[in-house]
Amino acid sequence: MVALVPKTNDLAQVITDLTAQFGPGSDNPDFFDNDAVVLDFSALGQADLQVGLGELVSSLSNCQLRVIAFRNASPAQKEVALAYGLIEAPIEVSRQKTNVSRKANDKPQTTPVVIKEVVKEVVREVIREVPGAPTMVIDKPLRSGQKIYARGADLVVLAMVNMGAEVVADGNIHVYAPLRGKAMAGASGNTKARIFSLCMEPELISIAGVYRTSENKLPADIHGKSAQVRLSNDGQDKLLFEALNA
Repeated sequence: MVALVPKTNDLAQVITDLTAQFGPGSDNPDFFDNDAVVLDFSALGQADLQVGLGELVSSLSNCQLRVIAFRNASPAQKEVALAYGLIEAPIEVSRQKTNVSRKANDKPQTTPVVIKEVVKEVVREVIREVPGAPTMVIDKPLRSGQKIYARGADLVVLAMVNMGAEVVADGNIHVYAPLRGKAMAGASGNTKARIFSLCMEPELISIAGVYRTSENKLPADIHGKSAQVRLSNDGQDKLLFEALNA
């Protein structure tokens, strides 16, 4: 599931950017495959969605994205979103906020990790081993027009990602070569995903729907250097670029 976090109250501008990147007339009309989308209104404050939400939903549909839910909405925004047939994302889908206390009478939302089995009044703890996340490895250069998607996995690329090529993963992306195309990590909404490259020169970089294009130039100590990209953990969903020491 893809999470879209509009960073401006100007939904018309958001629609323009999305259509330019992924619309029918763009260079990436088939980038998405009818993927489900959760709209996150956390950055919009009390913005009025009466005008713009319908056009945004329609534009996302043209980009082969299905808007099915929303989260972090004000009461007024919630009313508008529900009127468009969207559902409010459950707690386990929404990002957990820090310093939020739970009321004493609230029921827990998750099941215990440890399973207890009682046999003859003897309690035994059974811990199930959880397998590690799978990893897709690509060892050949990616040319313009090629797209690789590591669904439910990390992606490791051992060769160059050329301009016009796209690498997408639900987990992390590691490029042990120049990254000059598009890289999108956390494609299903994983805000902890990161992107690493030995030569950071991307056309577009994105984590959990928060993106930045080459029109916004990278700092000199990042562009063309070994670096990583992650989302800030201050609740503002900003992309942070950090140099990697050799």
